[in-house]
Amino acid sequence: MNQPASSAYRVVTADTFHAGELTRGPWDPGHQHAGPPTALVCRAIEHAAAAHGLTHLARLTGNLLRPVPLGELRIEVHADYVGRNAAHYAARLLGHGKEVARFTALMQREVNEPVPPGTPGHPLPVAPRPPAESEPIVMPFARRQRGYGDLVENRIAAGRFFAGPCCAWFRLAHPLVEGETPSPYQRVAVAADSGNGISAVFDMQSHSFVNCDLTINLLRRPVGEWICLDARTQLGGNGCGLAESALYDETGLIGRATQSLAVRQRS
Repeated sequence: MNQPASSAYRVVTADTFHAGELTRGPWDPGHQHAGPPTALVCRAIEHAAAAHGLTHLARLTGNLLRPVPLGELRIEVHADYVGRNAAHYAARLLGHGKEVARFTALMQREVNEPVPPGTPGHPLPVAPRPPAESEPIVMPFARRQRGYGDLVENRIAAGRFFAGPCCAWFRLAHPLVEGETPSPYQRVAVAADSGNGISAVFDMQSHSFVNCDLTINLLRRPVGEWICLDARTQLGGNGCGLAESALYDETGLIGRATQSLAVRQRS
């Protein structure tokens, strides 16, 4: 009898991984939620940049070309430019022999540069409620089939799931890669692709609202295991939309994420 997967991915080779059931998304049982593969690419880019002393992921953009299948994935990372304080990377994600997503990233060098007291906009804002004071909740689709809803643990800080603006905490309940502790940036990437889901304005049975891309901008290194998305979905009335999420850790704001949506009524 097969044991349930205990991590999202298993290493096959240095650039090849096996995606298990914990990566499964809500739209199709054979397709991954885009959060875990985005985090896997984030991991590869972090490894490439670390050799140059560039340790802060300032931006990660993913263009989602096709659904990401469960099973074997391969990642290719290339340095477009590496300088003293910043580097630009490009990456390709391939599944079942097809290119399924392209990524670009900006990595920066971190230095000790404290923000002077009284600087406008500081201290940074914090999430409405900390995770310890937020209500535990399970994603509705987690009950249907083992997948992304089981990979993460959630708590509601404000609003409700799938009912408009929503603020929710995310924590990995299982490792991203077998035998590894995920980096703070990988934790953000797993969660950030959920903004359009938790702030959905339509029911998943009547509409699809799949994101075609994901951009994460971070102003500092996240701290701790919990990541908060304060998300809202806005519709253009033309079959397109935008999901925006303010991102927090337990100490305050860390950045923002955006997703371009294709909104369609189900037949």
